[in-house]
Amino acid sequence: MDRTKTKVIHIGDRVIGGGNPILIQSMTNVPTEDTERCVEQILLLEKAGCDIIRCTVPTIEAAESLARIKKRIHIPLVADIHFDHKMALASIENGADKIRINPGNIGGKEKLAEVVKAAKEKNIPIRVGVNSGSLEKDIVLRYGGVTAKGIVESALDKVHMIEDCGYDNIVISIKSSDVMMCVEAHKLLSPQTVYPLHVGITESGTVNSGNIKSSIGLALILNEGIGDTIRVSLTGDPVEEIISAKLILKTLGLRKGGIEVVSCPTCGRTKIDMISLANQVERMVSDFDLDIKVAVMGCAVNGPGEAKEADIGIAGGVGEGLLIKKGQIIRKVAEEQLLSVLKEELINWEK
Repeated sequence: MDRTKTKVIHIGDRVIGGGNPILIQSMTNVPTEDTERCVEQILLLEKAGCDIIRCTVPTIEAAESLARIKKRIHIPLVADIHFDHKMALASIENGADKIRINPGNIGGKEKLAEVVKAAKEKNIPIRVGVNSGSLEKDIVLRYGGVTAKGIVESALDKVHMIEDCGYDNIVISIKSSDVMMCVEAHKLLSPQTVYPLHVGITESGTVNSGNIKSSIGLALILNEGIGDTIRVSLTGDPVEEIISAKLILKTLGLRKGGIEVVSCPTCGRTKIDMISLANQVERMVSDFDLDIKVAVMGCAVNGPGEAKEADIGIAGGVGEGLLIKKGQIIRKVAEEQLLSVLKEELINWEK
């Protein structure tokens, strides 16, 4: 896939833009003032594969907590600011690796200039965030409602506000809960800017509906070569966001590594608890850093053939199952041993 070459931006020890790998972001959903809970959640997100984490900063106490959090985590820390430029200044002072603001509601040009000056002194990027739900009234009136063109105009206006302050260490984020509007906006924006784009579908919904909307939207945008970081925004455990984002990137061929699990949808021939087995396998393989495909099949008759494109697989029958490699039956095992036998094979594979 040919990717749009955007400006190279450093976020802590990570690099985005310029064709560098697309990084996965998430956001904590516990009070930032609660350092312990934040650190605990971020460490879990790190383990799941999160590359960059964002925390909301509504109070000075939250900004001060950033310094304590940063000492105990291993990925860049982004401060999410709404309305109050003092929170942006405090976040920069407490070591934020990037700040996310809407320059249009930070308190006016003078206060924006203060924030930009502080960011410039620390050489940290500013993410310009524009949401379809917060478009200026004049833009909404001009376009007869909320539109992709309006979102892009608003975003570029905010970028120019920062550029006018003499700074170009910028990342842009334009989001909408309307999937196709979001896709169109990214297609319009990409040729008009050199800055890296953070891509996501905002307010996408629960783990079920949100995954579908995010997968469709992100896939359509990323397949155009657009996007340098992504977030799958879900109403749920942030770890679910990372799992989904990794799978989207892998499916599009934009990320390697990690075991891909394929499983049959079950049918009347299934004689084992296929749903439980597939879920157990998916949880188990997350502990392995292998770039292989694992198949879980519920039928000993068709299983080997259906699993032939997988590196290794298991198929269940009546009281027994099969261990399969590249579509070839290696041996029969007792049904209750399927999971342990597969795990043993993965351990040996890793060696």
